[in-house]
Amino acid sequence: MTEALATNSKAKSRSGRKGAAGRLFVLELSGGRIQSMNPDGSDRKVIVADCQLPDGIAIDVGAGHIYWTNMGSTPSVNDGSIERADIDGKNRKVIVPRGATFTPKQLQLDQKNGKLYWCDREGMRVMRSNLNGSQIETLVEAGRGDVDRRDQTRWCVGITIDPKLGKIYWTQKGPDNAGLGRIFRANIDIPEGESPTNRSDIEVLFNQLPEPIDLELDLANRVLYWTDRGDPPRGNTVNRASIDAKPQAPEIVLTHLMEGIGIALDVPGDRMFVTDFAGSLYSAKLDGSGERNLLFAQGNLTGIAYAEV
Repeated sequence: MTEALATNSKAKSRSGRKGAAGRLFVLELSGGRIQSMNPDGSDRKVIVADCQLPDGIAIDVGAGHIYWTNMGSTPSVNDGSIERADIDGKNRKVIVPRGATFTPKQLQLDQKNGKLYWCDREGMRVMRSNLNGSQIETLVEAGRGDVDRRDQTRWCVGITIDPKLGKIYWTQKGPDNAGLGRIFRANIDIPEGESPTNRSDIEVLFNQLPEPIDLELDLANRVLYWTDRGDPPRGNTVNRASIDAKPQAPEIVLTHLMEGIGIALDVPGDRMFVTDFAGSLYSAKLDGSGERNLLFAQGNLTGIAYAEV
């Protein structure tokens, strides 16, 4: 997770690691490219081009790798993929080939256990693999086939993980502006004797949300953050809620987004970064105060990650 990586790399810099500096990695869907920049939006560089509808991104600071998902040529075709490159964009490699995942969306990294986790929207699945793309597994399957695929309440979109407690969290956004979005939680490991389609450990944390998209987890404070598309006042927002004090109404901390998508946390720095489909990049404190619009009209922005590299 981005905040976990930031925490780990910040600890390294405090212990004598020289030259570490915060960088943002932002996906531009419309341009099919990945940009790297300073946390204030300056020093922008295109490090990867010719991506096929990139949506989710994760950074492995220790190994010097970036990972990202490609939704493919069109979301209705089963040709999604996941790629890896060096942090500067060199040595690019496809690790999950086209068709092994339908429409991969948000991506998370569990560096300690050597796993990648992602949601597969039209595939209606929560999936994972090893960091090299091997051993692809389906952890949750919300539907199967073309009939189920037309039911957008089955579409899995955003994901985050709690590796310490062995939990996964994911969103199923539902149709546009329908107020049928949900956030789920389950154990990472499928209960013995069960399958991805009949798991008994899945719980609904929140329902009747506008359109929840990407998730991030502040593990230090046990707080879940997410972007929500859909109509105001509850939609086009960033929300947060305790994951240990449920039931609890989500707190809206940012408003007036134009189809909010990506979110990244820098917990030690008390800040979040958010992208929206109108091409804006925002920063704010974790409570939503001090909001700044760093970039605007930059195409259709999707995933974002923060790391100290």
